[in-house]
Amino acid sequence: MISITEKTLQDLQFPTILETISALCNTEIGGQKALLIEPFKDKATLMQSLLQTSEYRSTFDNNNALPNHGFDSISHEIKFLAIEDSFLEANSFRKIAAISTTSNFLILFLKKFDEYYPNLNQRALRVEFTKDIINQIEDVLDKYGEIKDNASPDLLNIRRDINAVRGKVNQSFGMAMSQYNSLGYLDDIKESFVNNRRVLAVLAMYRRKVKGSIMGSSKTGSIAYIEPETTLQYSRELSNLEYEEKEEITRILKQLTNAIRHFLPLIIKYQDFLSDIDVIAAKAKYARKINGILPEITDNRKLYFKDAYHPILYLNNKEKNEITHPQSIELGHENRIIVISGPNAGGKTISLKTVGLLQLMLQSGILIPVHERSETFLFDRILTDIGDNQSIENHLSTYSYRPKNMNYFLKKCNNKTLFLIDEFGTGSDPDLGGALAEIFLEEFYHRDA
Repeated sequence: MISITEKTLQDLQFPTILETISALCNTEIGGQKALLIEPFKDKATLMQSLLQTSEYRSTFDNNNALPNHGFDSISHEIKFLAIEDSFLEANSFRKIAAISTTSNFLILFLKKFDEYYPNLNQRALRVEFTKDIINQIEDVLDKYGEIKDNASPDLLNIRRDINAVRGKVNQSFGMAMSQYNSLGYLDDIKESFVNNRRVLAVLAMYRRKVKGSIMGSSKTGSIAYIEPETTLQYSRELSNLEYEEKEEITRILKQLTNAIRHFLPLIIKYQDFLSDIDVIAAKAKYARKINGILPEITDNRKLYFKDAYHPILYLNNKEKNEITHPQSIELGHENRIIVISGPNAGGKTISLKTVGLLQLMLQSGILIPVHERSETFLFDRILTDIGDNQSIENHLSTYSYRPKNMNYFLKKCNNKTLFLIDEFGTGSDPDLGGALAEIFLEEFYHRDA
């Protein structure tokens, strides 16, 4: 529906708007999506986007606020699930279960409150509600993300054996420590850990009197760390069991990965859904900051922005506790061209940019700061000729004229084109520049732009 050049986006400082919205997103993926916002190609999709933002904006003022929709990115997990024979670690499944739970809860909420949020619910309806993913993960992982003992019969038996052998290790170690301590062979600390194994802290002079395996010594060499002989057998058995446990956990995770891999398309949709909601929420937060609303969209060729604010200027002034004065601008069938004149630094460029930026924002699904009685038409093209160095943020204005653009404009213009031309007719002899400007304006008028 609309054709916008990169120059027009830069002229109107549209990227600055997107950066502000991106910063209001709660997730990195949402922030990246916000930076890619662009004008919609068709009216139906645009209206749905505007209404979704408007519906979310209303949640700030009612008692039916949307539930939490934040999430940890699962892009890494999605990439690995797409690789055959790969498997995910327990923490990855915890993240997948969390994003599934959040999506399901939000889907049910929007279905319940469809009367309040019909357009947000339309977005949710594109995602399947199922607890299969959550159930399969919860069969294996506990609420802390650890593998359950009963994740498999083999794992249950292995862990029972591990607990029994650990008991024997501790019992035999305790007996050895009591024996050698009574003989005066141990240092005051009595015991320590080396390579995750419990060892006796034996005074170096008695190390040959203690039966066992020397695991190391202190920095000064005054203490020898010895694992008692009576404990060694059980320690080896424990190491073997822990290896079996690790192998069984790997087998379980591979099995679970293969089961969850079947849900990959849905898992991708979950992340896409929640990141879309994150962007909608950010646009709603931005609308609240600038007092943005959804004006009437009319099929008549009319643009009426009442009490319109330039959003960047408004927020900059708000930070400085300075007043921003609104503008009211109207274009219609009988007055399709407005010429603004006045002294330098008088606000002419700001007026141009306000009209263009607000129209561009609206056609990109962003609510705009205008009076509720405002209305506008959807343009197919927005063309700008505004100096390279114009910047409302720092209140600078430079004056440059690009006559070559006029030829381009004439080729592109139609009855759904919005022109924004700054310092029209300057850059050459005043008489010639004025005459050229008059000729171009007449031609634009005849082409119904």
